[in-house]
Amino acid sequence: MICTSIQNKELAEIQELLQTLEMAEIRLDRCALEDEDIDTLFSESDVPLVATCRLSEEPAAPQILERAIQAGAKYVDLEMEAPAAVGRRIREACSEYGTVLIRSYHNFEETPSREVLLSLLDRARSFGGEVVKIVTTAHSQADCDTVLSLYDAVEPGTLVAFCMGEEGRQSRLEALKLGAPYTYACVTPGDATASGQWTTEEMRAAVYGDFRFVASPQLPMPSSKSFAQRAIVAASLAFGTSHLQGYSPCGDNESAIAACRALGATISVEGNTIVIQGTGASPACLKLDEIHTGESGFLTRFLIPLVAVISPDRVRVSGEKTLLERPLSDAHDIMAAYGVRLYPEGNKNVNEERKADCYLPLKVAGPLIPGRADISGKGGSQLISGLLAALPLAEGKSTVYVHDPRSIPYLFITVDVLKKFGIRMSSEMEGDDEFLETQDWNLCTGLNFHIKGGQRYQAADFAIEADWSSAAPFLTAGAIFGDVEVTGLDTTSLQADISILDILMQAGASMSQLDEPTGSIHIKRAPLSPFEADLNNCPDLFPVVAVLAAFCPGESRIRGVQRLRHKETDRASAICGMLEKMGVPVSVDDDEMTITGMGLTQRLATGALLKGGSYSSHADHRMVMALKVASLGASSPIVIDDEACVAKSFPHFNELFERL
Repeated sequence: MICTSIQNKELAEIQELLQTLEMAEIRLDRCALEDEDIDTLFSESDVPLVATCRLSEEPAAPQILERAIQAGAKYVDLEMEAPAAVGRRIREACSEYGTVLIRSYHNFEETPSREVLLSLLDRARSFGGEVVKIVTTAHSQADCDTVLSLYDAVEPGTLVAFCMGEEGRQSRLEALKLGAPYTYACVTPGDATASGQWTTEEMRAAVYGDFRFVASPQLPMPSSKSFAQRAIVAASLAFGTSHLQGYSPCGDNESAIAACRALGATISVEGNTIVIQGTGASPACLKLDEIHTGESGFLTRFLIPLVAVISPDRVRVSGEKTLLERPLSDAHDIMAAYGVRLYPEGNKNVNEERKADCYLPLKVAGPLIPGRADISGKGGSQLISGLLAALPLAEGKSTVYVHDPRSIPYLFITVDVLKKFGIRMSSEMEGDDEFLETQDWNLCTGLNFHIKGGQRYQAADFAIEADWSSAAPFLTAGAIFGDVEVTGLDTTSLQADISILDILMQAGASMSQLDEPTGSIHIKRAPLSPFEADLNNCPDLFPVVAVLAAFCPGESRIRGVQRLRHKETDRASAICGMLEKMGVPVSVDDDEMTITGMGLTQRLATGALLKGGSYSSHADHRMVMALKVASLGASSPIVIDDEACVAKSFPHFNELFERL
């Protein structure tokens, strides 16, 4: 990125400049800013800011830098010469407030030897520098070569090294090509902080050329189909009339409506509100021969336990398209634990070696018998969610113990929705000491659900949450390629895909929120860094997070590969194939995918954008979304063979994406 140095300005002048800059260094030792101005500047700006205050020019530098850190500075630059006590003080403040610490060395006279510079680099790291800045004065090209050779000794994105002076001018651009997270420029030649500094416009022209960055405010997100499908089914089982506001149609939601009409519910859609007259379901209350679940894996697994309790006869469950080739993992064992038998009609559409798995179409033979069972969660949460919805209707107490749980947030979405319709149950989570301390779902080893039988669903009126999985591609596009604002999202949501915020923040994106808890999320491009993420509880994020990793310099590691094998496609294989074709190194070791990325600025400076061409979506809506985000950073158009499948979850995705 291009970091513009700002000095000798007052607050209003700085704020005006920031409207046109992608990143800025604020020379607090040279700008006329009061304490309140510092608070305002660093707390309100979405532009990534570096707070700099030289001790040699401002005795109160430690206090000024601390104030900037507390106000929200993304970076703070502390020179190597700072006393050890000051270094510890600033380092502790950075750790507390999440500010990136830059330790910097400047030599305004000469360029020391490579050995000396390497020693300084090691010292800066030992002094807490997450990013090290080494700037010397060049008197020859050899001096520039010495400084630029330092990039061979560091991880990408952790070093900013170049030379001052006219001899060093080109090194400022070469630094970006070698992996510097940013380089410095000035607004006008008269604002230069050192000789040889480019103006921001000169650097933009040299690095970006005619590349188009995205800028899109106020992108409304559709309703969460995770909430919508659960609520549609629950309302259809309830006594009375329910009103679900904020509804957005999509293929899976429409399948839920059609299936619930087959259950006997009366459903109409009035604008963005669904009105549902429920059936008042009870055990063995419905004569039902067949129910069709479209292409929705969740709807299929959710309804299997329910039809087992509300229908006295065997019910044929059918689906279509990719769903017919997706195994219902552990379905036989889980349903048998509560007395239900599944009878697949045949597996003629699947590979020979997978015939032992359970596929649609199949018949469900109840009744669902209440009781206690210990079941595996390795295959996912969807069938277990169906049990949680069905067992309250059975005439007797039940306990569901889930070992090795996956997609835990989705189970609690189910509990939350059922609660709105009058269903009550209690739950406990199990884990080791680390889990008890952190409450990290990925560390949970078991779940217990205690369910009273003989309950009945009651009608409810409420608004369906907006969808975090739909927002993830847009937020990721903003983090890599510019500036995006999405609206309507609840930051207190139980949705697992809200994890995209943590991942983007870990990667270094600049983010802010308006009107908490439901309002706008504003995300802006910033220097990115590699990250680690466990997506076992949110596998739908994997494709777009993989694209994010392709633009983070260095190795990012993403866990949860095994959860991808039986999505709309073998999503793990599809992601690897996509990245390899784009020229992004990727490997898989058991459950972990490692992606070696390169920052957007370095890709632009070196001509290493992703490779365009023809790509397959594998009939997977999440792959379409990931490919569209990747297309923003490709050297030529990316042509997707099937974009229509995106209607499964987000029919208006492409239309909204065109607004970026």
